[in-house]
Amino acid sequence: MDRRQFLCATLPLAAQFRAAAAARQPNIVYMYADDLGFGDTSCYGATSVKTPNLDRAAAAGIRFTNAHSSSATCTPSRYSLLTGEYAFRQKGTAVLPGDATLIVKPGRYTLPGMLKEAGYRTGVVGKWHLGLGEKGTGDKGLDWNGDISPGPLDVGFDYSFILPATGDRTPCVYVENRRVVNLDPKDPIRVDYEKPIAGEPTYAANPELLRMRSSHGHDQAVINGVGRIGYMSGGKSARWVDEDIADTITGKAVAFIEQNRARPFFLYFATHDIHVPRIPNKRFAGKTGMGPRGDAIAELDWSIGRILDTLERLKLTRNTLFIFSSDNGPVVDDGYQDQAVEKLGTHKPAGPLRGGKYSAFDGGTRVPFVVRWPGTVKPGVSAAAFCQVDLLASLASLAGRTLPETAAPDSFNLLPVLLGKSKAGRPHIVEHANALSLIVGEWKVIQARNGQKRNLTGNELGNDPQPQLFNLANDLAEQNNLAAQYPERVKEMLAMLAKIESDGRSRPH
Repeated sequence: MDRRQFLCATLPLAAQFRAAAAARQPNIVYMYADDLGFGDTSCYGATSVKTPNLDRAAAAGIRFTNAHSSSATCTPSRYSLLTGEYAFRQKGTAVLPGDATLIVKPGRYTLPGMLKEAGYRTGVVGKWHLGLGEKGTGDKGLDWNGDISPGPLDVGFDYSFILPATGDRTPCVYVENRRVVNLDPKDPIRVDYEKPIAGEPTYAANPELLRMRSSHGHDQAVINGVGRIGYMSGGKSARWVDEDIADTITGKAVAFIEQNRARPFFLYFATHDIHVPRIPNKRFAGKTGMGPRGDAIAELDWSIGRILDTLERLKLTRNTLFIFSSDNGPVVDDGYQDQAVEKLGTHKPAGPLRGGKYSAFDGGTRVPFVVRWPGTVKPGVSAAAFCQVDLLASLASLAGRTLPETAAPDSFNLLPVLLGKSKAGRPHIVEHANALSLIVGEWKVIQARNGQKRNLTGNELGNDPQPQLFNLANDLAEQNNLAAQYPERVKEMLAMLAKIESDGRSRPH
């Protein structure tokens, strides 16, 4: 037996597989913006704000024009991304409070868990918003002062540096792996989503502390001069500085790449930009003329540039699949008086689409989606139908993994589409907002749903007491409801949607 045979014989089979996989697998960076609309970047047509770094990624890769998040809000989109399952199938997957329990249960087959099995080092940096721990709200909720578990490390990630929920929700601290960063044990954190905490400033009682006022909601605790959802006390040394969030999490994302450059890695980098409160670093203040929302887009593009530059500096570009997208469509006024409406001008955050965040119209889920892998992916534009829920099955195929039968029930293997080898996208798109929608080819149907037409953000929700039908090939802006003209098509598509709901899965057996 020669030395090579001897070494292979002494390695467990699983280790042999991981070693072989490591020799051929590309790195994967999935960069996930927050509330960025289809028309918010210059490579998708924006002229009032420039995004040169995303533009260069798009120019070197594929810019998708019919790619969707699975939901028109953040938590369910993130849930679907990691599990390959539509969030509407599970209770408790709506937008979560800051002290919600973990909704991706340990032991669940996940995107990072699958890649970890394939030999990848897996990391999540940025916004989490999928809950932490196992306890509920109020005084008996999660103890933020000790080990925080379960969390990202229990659902497939090797490393995590996260905002627990969103920038507008308490607690306003970072959690690295299982501990709050920079926490002084003499100043313990307490979080409450039911009632104010005695002795702590609140929006109503302390208006003199505010540097940004609420337009709706965001009127409970005051942290760093900003009204938040929820209350907190303590943790003064651990609290983030809003202006530095992008610098902090981008720096952690860069460090993860640097530390793992010698082996295959998967980085899920979920930015805070351009979610509210929009308080970009002073380097970006006034850069766009569109107020904090536009400046936050410029800051987001800077973060993209840092990631692309890091890959180039470390000579990882040609062996890295870089994917950029957004968790849902855009929103202008999402609860703060930040001049987003006043300074919008001619900019159209959803581009040619109707609706935005929270909406059953296409502006709610049709989002920017850019794929770059020099030497493997040829530059171009793709109109293939793709959903973020498909990433689990598609990347499993890339990593040479076979999905268990019960895993990722709604994730289609569309790796050829992702890499630009095929124009045949998924056979249908399900959009999740207040009502469910189904797109098959050029036709889209929206379920009947009673409710308000617009919410406090001003976005159209798409609610209607009767089903709606649109031909997207002729009416991308969804202005002409054709349901009365094509009642049989409406009936057929609603039956198909009902079957997708009732079957509990849509991925072929």
